[in-house]
Amino acid sequence: MASKAGVSTAGQQTFGSACALRRAVRAGLMLGDTAGKAPGYLQGNLAILPKAFASDFLLFCQKNQKPCPIIGIGEAGSPALPELGDDIDIRVDVPRYRIFRGGADFESVEDLNEVWREDLVTFVLGCSFSFEEALASAGIPVRHIDAGRNAPMYLTSIDTVPAGPFKGPLVVSMRAFKPSDAIQAILLSARQRLAHGAPVHIGDPAQIGIADIMRPDFGDTPVMEEGDIPVFWACGVTPQIAIRTCGADLAITHEPGHMLVTDIPAEAAENRLSGIGAALAINR
Repeated sequence: MASKAGVSTAGQQTFGSACALRRAVRAGLMLGDTAGKAPGYLQGNLAILPKAFASDFLLFCQKNQKPCPIIGIGEAGSPALPELGDDIDIRVDVPRYRIFRGGADFESVEDLNEVWREDLVTFVLGCSFSFEEALASAGIPVRHIDAGRNAPMYLTSIDTVPAGPFKGPLVVSMRAFKPSDAIQAILLSARQRLAHGAPVHIGDPAQIGIADIMRPDFGDTPVMEEGDIPVFWACGVTPQIAIRTCGADLAITHEPGHMLVTDIPAEAAENRLSGIGAALAINR
C-alpha cells in the first residue's frame, strides 16, 4: 500500500500516498510539518479530550465551523479512525503532539503511548493545507511550501462563539499572493468547506488585530514579495486556544503544522465526509 517517497520541485521530501507518510511518521522517519508532503490528500487538525468534555467541544465546533470543520470523530478510547484511513493509529501517526494538563503550558511529544486513556475522544478538524494542492495544480505559488517553511499563523481580535468551557480568539493562517493569484486562490478554497473554505479576511492585517505580519504567533516567518496581498484563512489552531482554558485534566492537540494526513482525496472530501453520526459517536 505504501509507495516510495520522492522529492518535490521545492526540494522537500514528498510521499506518494497518505499511508506512506503515516508509516514514515510512525517509524520516526518524518517528524517535520506536513505541508505539501502528501499532495492531494485531506489533512486534519487534532483535538483529543476526555469524554466528559466531548459534547461541549462538538457544540463549539458546530458554532465555529470556519475554524473547526469536523472531518472525523473517534469512539471513546479508540485510536482508530476508519472513515479517514484503514490503518490510522492516532497515538503515533501525527509527527508531533502537544499535551495540556489543565492549563496553557504544554509538553511537546512524538507519540501518545504513555498518556492514552480509555475515556479519550479524538476529533479531527479540517486544515487549510488540504486546499494548497489545488492552488499548486492551478499554477499558483504557495510561498511557504516553496521555501520549505510552515505557514504563518496569527491570533486575531475576532472572538469565537463560546460553548460550555470552550472560548477564545480566532486564529488565522496567511498566504501571500499576487493580486490575480489571490482572486483565484479565494475561488479555489471556497470549494473546500472542510478545509476552512473561503478566507475570512483579505488585506490590512491590523483590521483583525495583527500588529506585525512578519511576527506570527505560530508557524514560520511569512515569505512575501513586493506587491503581494496577504490572504487570511480560519485556522485549526483556534481550538487549541479554547482547549487551554477548558479545565480538562488532559487535552491533546497537534503541534501547529504537524497534521494527521488522511486517505481521503481533498477534492472528494465534500462528498465522502458528511459528519453525520458525530453526536452518536460521542454518546456511545
